[in-house]
Amino acid sequence: MDVIWTDLLAAIALVLVIEGMVPFLNPQSLRKMLETVSQLDDRTLRIVGLVSMIFGVVLLTIVR
Repeated sequence: MDVIWTDLLAAIALVLVIEGMVPFLNPQSLRKMLETVSQLDDRTLRIVGLVSMIFGVVLLTIVR
């Protein structure tokens, strides 16, 4: 398997592990967070998503 595919699969696996930690460790806080997020308007959610993507790209650039 190509190194690129191995890195991509490792990154996806790490995301799944990190995202699984909150519901496993504190499901009640996840419910509260999801309730809060469901009340946000689309524009705010898009801005949060954009900021998250930019932060991820910057962090990846620094690490690589």
